[in-house]
Amino acid sequence: MSDYVYIFDTTLRDGEQSPGCSMNVREKLQVARILDELGVDIIEAGFPAASEGDFESVRKVGELGLDATIAGLARAREGDIEAVARALDGCPHKRLHTFIATSPIHREHKLKMSQQEIIDSMVAAVEFGRQWFDDIEVSAEDACRTELEYLVEFFQAAVDAGARVLNVPDTVGYTTPREARRMFRYLADNLHADRAILSCHNHNDLGLAVANSLGAIEGGARQVECTINGIGERAGNASLEEVVMALRTRHDRYGLKTGIETTRLYPASRIVSAVTGSPVQPNKAIVGRNAFAHEAGIHQDGVLKHAETYEIMRPESVGVPENNLVLGKHSGRHAFSKRLETLGYSVDRETLEDLFTRFKALADRKKSVYDEDIEALVLGSAQSGPWHLDAISIHTEVDDTDQSAEASLKLRFNGQAPRIYSGRGDGPVNAIVNAIRAILDEDLHMERFEVSAVSRGSDAQGRATVRATIGPSRYKGTGVSTDIVEAAAHAMVSIMNRHHQHQGRQPDANGFRAAV
Repeated sequence: MSDYVYIFDTTLRDGEQSPGCSMNVREKLQVARILDELGVDIIEAGFPAASEGDFESVRKVGELGLDATIAGLARAREGDIEAVARALDGCPHKRLHTFIATSPIHREHKLKMSQQEIIDSMVAAVEFGRQWFDDIEVSAEDACRTELEYLVEFFQAAVDAGARVLNVPDTVGYTTPREARRMFRYLADNLHADRAILSCHNHNDLGLAVANSLGAIEGGARQVECTINGIGERAGNASLEEVVMALRTRHDRYGLKTGIETTRLYPASRIVSAVTGSPVQPNKAIVGRNAFAHEAGIHQDGVLKHAETYEIMRPESVGVPENNLVLGKHSGRHAFSKRLETLGYSVDRETLEDLFTRFKALADRKKSVYDEDIEALVLGSAQSGPWHLDAISIHTEVDDTDQSAEASLKLRFNGQAPRIYSGRGDGPVNAIVNAIRAILDEDLHMERFEVSAVSRGSDAQGRATVRATIGPSRYKGTGVSTDIVEAAAHAMVSIMNRHHQHQGRQPDANGFRAAV
């Protein structure tokens, strides 16, 4: 059995299905590049048949020319498979990932198909997919609640039809580590599939996704499907960084290796967190803010004397910067560029110049610029769309019985001359929302508004995260500024851009449906 474990990252597909974690095309391309630099073996880029947006995202990720294999998801249907084939037509390393449910509850209530009908459908899908793909992965949805004997029959038919990877998903997060190990050992012992790879895909409903992945590996799995920060539907997926560092730190037990460059884990976590608007909990293993913090006096004393007394990993082994270098308005381009490299960001010359210009502007507004501020600059530059906020002004009126605010937004559409639009509300943020609502002329409802400090100090930048619905669609927008009201305005403009891209339609010639 191989001593190499393939890392199949599904941040762009399963991870994005986490409520509020949707990404636009530009953000998906940014994450895909980071995953490739991280050394991920397979990147599941999306579900092309799900929507035109998903199709376009998969196509563009496939055209990046990455070292990683790019996978597209498809149900065991010809139309889905054709969509993956078209989306990955120009991709040098591609995989078809097709699935069908196998458990009794799914057979009876969802598919209303017999065991043999499901096998026949899967075999037909694999044979159809071989027109375009040499690399085909088959998943048995809800495998962990499927009879073991039937799983063997199902996967044997998949191998005989031409599948190279057999994925055993714990779709509902139901199994336990001991059960996972026993299931994979049973499959490895009973399948005649020497060249096929067994894969695990675990959800975290009981908080066992990583433990179940390690149990599956002990049983013979040599591919792990996971996501950065463990994001995903419901309670999430197995966390990539936790699986990888468990295998590395406990090499004495597992004797297995991956192709992951672990010093890229922390930057990858930060980027995915910022792009999705899902903060990493402070005590999150490996990449949380407190993962290498020691507050108890006895711990601090031990670490100072010898790090291994209380640290089983070194912070630098996962890419946590050795020091939080403080930059200011007198810092030069070279110091700024070197800090970007230390934080794990590689940018071209044009982007560097733009970032440096914005860094100097930020340094004029706050005394000290920390790593988190620089990260916010880089990630903020990824926001795209036709709308751009040039300026905002707020006027507040207070009397004995009431308070009201008026927000005036100076906006440009597609680089045209700026126009000003105003909205009134019972506070600055409400006024901004009403201004955006009037511009869109659609039913906009803010579901959540959160503000958090990007770095430290009384002059810290604030990150505003807004989750809103426009009609039937849900969006997430983020904005960063030393002024939290301005950050909220940027977040709302981000939502406007996402809605514009989602709708795929133009406003009137000036960019405004109703302008002053």
